[in-house]
Amino acid sequence: MIDPDFPLAVPLDRTFDALYGLEVLESGPEEVRARVIVREHHLQPMGLVHGGVFASIAESITSSATAIAVHPDGKVAQGLSNQTSFLRPVLGGQVNALARRRHRGRTTWLWEVDLTDEAGRLCAVSRMTIAVRDRDPA
Repeated sequence: MIDPDFPLAVPLDRTFDALYGLEVLESGPEEVRARVIVREHHLQPMGLVHGGVFASIAESITSSATAIAVHPDGKVAQGLSNQTSFLRPVLGGQVNALARRRHRGRTTWLWEVDLTDEAGRLCAVSRMTIAVRDRDPA
């Protein structure tokens, strides 16, 4: 769901997000919805979705949404802090994410991300801080 005119350094199909199957369903400067269909390679040895999958979803969708929003102002965005708390394991199905922007500052944006299973149960919560900086003119 990225604007085809948005400049990318790497084509989306060759990114880490493509590797783990991130699907962005809706994206805007205030809210993002995404999902990952759980496959065996998402699991840790005990059969649970690896915590890194949750953290990766949160970082990817909030960084991308911020980057797209600040690009017209000559800015770039990148993850600064990811604090993810795990509440309930996911064993299969899908992981759904709903990110809501809580603060839009000059140098940082703050997002909260609810990560749920396919039954809609809250499984993890992430708080993402995204750094906003001037774009390198080169």
